[in-house]
Amino acid sequence: MTRPVQSDLLIRQKCEAMIEYGHTAVRQFPKMERHVLGAEIRATMWAVLRLIVVCNKRYHKKTTLQDLDAELDLLRSQVRMAKNMGYLDFKKYEHWSRLNDEIGRMVGGWVKAFAGDGNGGAR
Repeated sequence: MTRPVQSDLLIRQKCEAMIEYGHTAVRQFPKMERHVLGAEIRATMWAVLRLIVVCNKRYHKKTTLQDLDAELDLLRSQVRMAKNMGYLDFKKYEHWSRLNDEIGRMVGGWVKAFAGDGNGGAR
């Protein structure tokens, strides 16, 4: 099954937009948390982008897609914890969650597209 490059680039663009928003939101954290939880969140966001790029280049995508899904789930938890700890107001949390959910839906579509082709998503 062949995937159009345009849709792969769309998920990358969405991820880059999410990272830009996330960096802006993390700058609002208290100073200590910018260097602890904020650093963890930034690292997770970059890991999500890295996995999107790697997955787009791989012949067999299944395990990379699973890693991407897990990393995105971790990011959702970290953002939720930041809100619960009072570092993110609800409006920023809601917007950031919407961006993450949109990426999650795209990853889910990617998984479904390659699930039945039997070769891990050859391009």
